[in-house]
Amino acid sequence: QVQLVESGGGLVQFGGSLRLSCGVSGRTFSSYAMGWFRQAPGKEREFVAAISWSGENTYYADSVNGRFTISRDNAKNTVYLQMNTLKPEDTAVYYCAAAQRRGATHDLDEYDYWGQGTQVTVSS
Repeated sequence: QVQLVESGGGLVQFGGSLRLSCGVSGRTFSSYAMGWFRQAPGKEREFVAAISWSGENTYYADSVNGRFTISRDNAKNTVYLQMNTLKPEDTAVYYCAAAQRRGATHDLDEYDYWGQGTQVTVSS
């Protein structure tokens, strides 16, 4: 069974930065594509960023492109989301997800395992 645990969320001011981490249990982490999604109150869960199994390919939502960076360390079974120039509209619960495929994808339905989420709140 694959388990994902997010950390690094919190309260930050407008324009600030946060780095989210997601630790993944299991020996086959390097074979999974990974993604970050978020869900704000009253809204559907939406794609944020994804990374291929090797880390060579990344994919971002337009709303975060240029501000957020996804990366992974396969030796540490961890995926990261560096978030810069944060805005109040970035406030949401952020979820890490793993897909049993090599290519990065924005499609929520392609992901097989999910973490519990970590709250990010950006004050204006």
